[in-house]
Amino acid sequence: MATRRSINPLHILLNRLPKPLRNKYILALLVFSALMIFLDKHDLLTQLKLGRSLNRLEQDTAYYKGKIKEAKADQQNIENNKEKFAREKYYMHKSDEEVFVVPEKEK
Repeated sequence: MATRRSINPLHILLNRLPKPLRNKYILALLVFSALMIFLDKHDLLTQLKLGRSLNRLEQDTAYYKGKIKEAKADQQNIENNKEKFAREKYYMHKSDEEVFVVPEKEK
């Protein structure tokens, strides 16, 4: 009677892998890399989303800094000449007059 050798399915799978992938260190490195890239708390997709969010926030910061400069300039205009600012910016006028605003040409 011939003894039948038990064939391990994992052993068959390992024999089908290319030689470099059979090395346990390379295999461990690949598994570790896959875990870090796809399954970790700080995975690659999360880092990309955070990067986009950071860029959007930096753009918002620049936009609001510009708005702050405009507001400070308006504040200076109000402090210097309240009546002129109200007439030019909000077209306020007395009942018996009209206001025409002529913009200055930029050079």
